[in-house]
Amino acid sequence: MIDFEDVATELTQVGDNDLKAVADLVRQQLVLERRIEDLEDELKRAQQSLAKISQEILPEALAEHGLSELKMEDGSKITVSQFIQAHISKEKQEEAFDWLREHDFDDLIKNVVSLEFGKGEDDHARDVMETLTNRGYWPQNKQSVHPSTLKAFVKEQVEKGAEIPSDLFGVFIGKKAVIKKGK
Repeated sequence: MIDFEDVATELTQVGDNDLKAVADLVRQQLVLERRIEDLEDELKRAQQSLAKISQEILPEALAEHGLSELKMEDGSKITVSQFIQAHISKEKQEEAFDWLREHDFDDLIKNVVSLEFGKGEDDHARDVMETLTNRGYWPQNKQSVHPSTLKAFVKEQVEKGAEIPSDLFGVFIGKKAVIKKGK
């Protein structure tokens, strides 16, 4: 058991130098936390700039000259290729899953069934598969489509020329410049 009177006595015996050292550490932590926030902001801005150049400006500049590829003097090679992004928002999830089922793509949907038990209910957890309904437990069924699976599916469908509802799957198709550095 903690004796708060002893702790209070010890704290009153801390010298000014000890408190200055603690205060210095507090200031150092605050400076580092702020620096990390600034670096994260700078990284975010740099990533946005890179995306603008690689996905818009450079592909458009090459296209204006009728190029999809360019080799530089230093051996670097710039290639413009199509890329696809896709995601299912929470708001559109039910509608998107219905569309997948109606078009026989329901195998993309993953189901996670989970049930939470309280402290001391290990025995119930062991036999839950057989006795779940009889014991009155109600599991939650979480459905999802893995982002990589969705992206591959959308890419495949786009390449086949199939119609995909862009609004349901957050489909974005763009071009991106990829630079391979020369030796």
